[in-house]
Amino acid sequence: MWLVTGATGHIGNVLVRELLARGEQVRALILPNESREPLKGLDVEMVEGDVLDLDAVFESLRGVKGVFHLAGIISIMPGSNPTVRRVNVEGTKNILRAAKEKRIHKLVYTSSIHAIRRVETGVIDESVPYDAENPYGEYDRSKAEATLEVLNAARSGLDATVVCPTGVIGPYDFRGSMMGDVIRTAAEKRPTLYVDGAYDFVDVRDVAHGLIAAAEKGKRGESYILSGQRISVRYLLETVREITGGHFFQMKVPFNLAEFAAHFTPWYYRTTHATPRFTPYSLEVLKSNSHISHAKATRELGYRPRHLYESIADAVHWFLERRTLRLSKV
Repeated sequence: MWLVTGATGHIGNVLVRELLARGEQVRALILPNESREPLKGLDVEMVEGDVLDLDAVFESLRGVKGVFHLAGIISIMPGSNPTVRRVNVEGTKNILRAAKEKRIHKLVYTSSIHAIRRVETGVIDESVPYDAENPYGEYDRSKAEATLEVLNAARSGLDATVVCPTGVIGPYDFRGSMMGDVIRTAAEKRPTLYVDGAYDFVDVRDVAHGLIAAAEKGKRGESYILSGQRISVRYLLETVREITGGHFFQMKVPFNLAEFAAHFTPWYYRTTHATPRFTPYSLEVLKSNSHISHAKATRELGYRPRHLYESIADAVHWFLERRTLRLSKV
């Protein structure tokens, strides 16, 4: 049996589906008040608990052979956030402690490409170090710090492997990720404002395949970047338009104007409690170096991501199907 933390997230629920399809038994560690919709209808054992509760973590590991640790908080807001660090770092420490004491056979930790030091030029690969002093955001620093904890545990004998996905898109996006919302809004032909930056995105199903390959073939103490294809936001929107065969208003916002406006958006999100989408951090990502290599994962894990046209098309159809189903119930 495999334990999956963060099982209701975008990557997590797709990973659970893939493990079940391969005949594996899965236990999902879920927060007490967390929606179980992403796992609805799946033959998975669900146990309530929090990675910050060490006793709950020990109990969740009872009888499992391996752990996929995905639980964490993503934040694109500026400034420090103690909750982000507690969950991402202290929660990971709890998982590592319990895994070592329970003598778990394999642990695969889902880090992030943002845990790796920013480099302005050249190709980003596994030779670029993790940066726990990253100035761009609490999320980046917390993921880097947690990753270094995993690698330290591996040096101490735990069979642990790290994977670093880039921007994740694709179907089964129940919570509505930032890019998922961009795709959904365009698919529903609503007016769209965009900044024509670019980044590397990868299909969520390919990330799930990469995680399983890391569990099967990944070396102890090694990291593997799971990247996909570098695309612009404009390409994404035009692809959605082509797939839906529809037309919708879209307007490109000049980058300097977007940067000026972004200084005020954190205040808006904190005041309204709306989900942050457009912040100085997200703009920084879209203009950062996104020439990212997955050559090591391809060479050692057999990782081969699909073309993103398929990913965008499947995401569009999934969002529209869910929208149709919701409307039909009204």
